[in-house]
Amino acid sequence: MTKERRARTDGRLSRMLHVLLHMARQDVVFTSDQIAKMLNTNPVLVRRTMAGLREAGYVRSEKGHGGGWTLAKDLSNVSLLDIYKALGGSTIFAIGNINDNPECAVERVVNGAMNEALNEAEALLMERFESVALSDLAQQFDEICRARGWNGNPHPA
Repeated sequence: MTKERRARTDGRLSRMLHVLLHMARQDVVFTSDQIAKMLNTNPVLVRRTMAGLREAGYVRSEKGHGGGWTLAKDLSNVSLLDIYKALGGSTIFAIGNINDNPECAVERVVNGAMNEALNEAEALLMERFESVALSDLAQQFDEICRARGWNGNPHPA
């Protein structure tokens, strides 16, 4: 019996979308410590990740007492693709080609077929990311909260 190996996933996009929706709905300044607790991670990692969003103009930060992170753009003007790119556009697929023997005809055929399929799949995904505004996600979030009587709290007690 073989063990199924699972590629490690990069959750930065999902995690930052989570944070941005919280920021949009709670309309308060979030410290790196608060975000780190929300994501169960380190505040230094939060600052490093949020810095990419700040440099792209999606959030702003203030230092010192009362400082922290706030949204800098309306969510209707920000797509999933925008955030993906601001986070560095990590590799989409864990699968890929080997190039141990580039003169091997079989390897060349296999790599060509895989490259074509992966490129097409990535183009479709990027197109979909571009078509989804963060305001779309916020609206879906609001609908879930209303339906469940959460009054805007995504983590009811």
